[in-house]
Amino acid sequence: MNPAEHPYVESGLSASIAVAMTIAGSDSGGGAGIQADLKTFHQFGVFGTSALTAITAQNTTGVASIHPVPLTDVRAQIDAVVSDLAPNAVKTGMLATAELANVVAMAIQDHGLHHYVMDPVIVATSGDRLLEDDAESALRDRLLPLAAIVTPNLEEAEILTGREVRTVPQMSDAARALVDAGARAALVKGGHLEGDAVDLLWDGAEQRIWRRRRIDTLHTHGTGCTLSAAITAGLAANETLPAAVDRAISFIARAIATAPGLGTGRGPVNHFAPTQ
Repeated sequence: MNPAEHPYVESGLSASIAVAMTIAGSDSGGGAGIQADLKTFHQFGVFGTSALTAITAQNTTGVASIHPVPLTDVRAQIDAVVSDLAPNAVKTGMLATAELANVVAMAIQDHGLHHYVMDPVIVATSGDRLLEDDAESALRDRLLPLAAIVTPNLEEAEILTGREVRTVPQMSDAARALVDAGARAALVKGGHLEGDAVDLLWDGAEQRIWRRRRIDTLHTHGTGCTLSAAITAGLAANETLPAAVDRAISFIARAIATAPGLGTGRGPVNHFAPTQ
């Protein structure tokens, strides 16, 4: 985007800009995690801030190692950002351990952060596990009740609800179970369904379904991070939840369709895709 065309540049002066925050792990390959979140925030015209929870060594073929950031450093990052650059929306991604999940939950509560988007990153696109088994209960018990929306894929929905999620009716049941468990809304992502790709949103009052033809590609690395970051950006800009979800789903479809074809494995989506 030409700087002169940026929505927050007017006659050479910067106007007010929405701030969003991501609390997540780093992807050294640049396709997911903190890197994908910040790229998405920027594409949506939102100023991105971050707190790093873990350092990963990974690329399009898989995750080689994970190094959690010390708990005090994670909390210090969140405190530093919130005290000076208060975000209008915040998302979490990879939290790695139960201890990290608890520290982040406490920070969200202590600071009264709102418009919280919970992306329950449990398994990477490559199939590598990104969350320790004993951290699952921390996601359910500590973070889920704080969430304005939770965005699990089918496998994550199964882990969080303890029930099979393999069909659209089962997605609907899982979304309702997640809202009953404390989230104000749940978007269950059906990208791994047979046939069309289906996403289902339940906000406690109304169910919405997005259905689109499946794109035959391996280049889907970072789709979950990018989708949840796009929703966060929309909420930061004061869009309604349904509008933010709708725009995010359209964006991720374009990002997958125009993926740059990088890497020898599951390559990243296109974070330069238009947001409208």
